[in-house]
Amino acid sequence: MPRTVQDILDHADELANRFEDYTPSEQDERDPESFTALRDAVLSRSDAERSIKTAVDNARAHGYSWAMIGSLLGTSGEAARQRYSTKQRA
Repeated sequence: MPRTVQDILDHADELANRFEDYTPSEQDERDPESFTALRDAVLSRSDAERSIKTAVDNARAHGYSWAMIGSLLGTSGEAARQRYSTKQRA
């Protein structure tokens, strides 16, 4: 639906007025420590995944089977292979 320049300017004015009239309430406040804790947990998970990938690669290089690796990861050998295998499929 095409809009005229005037429609766009009117909408911009409406948004500007809403922004200028906005007064935050206590319900709008967020605890920044919760966000920081979540961000830190995500970073830790990422570090752990890299560590697991490195350990899996090392285990495979030393002859450990996917079944053995999967059992340590709490999954099947096939699931471990699908997730951590470095071989690219054609």
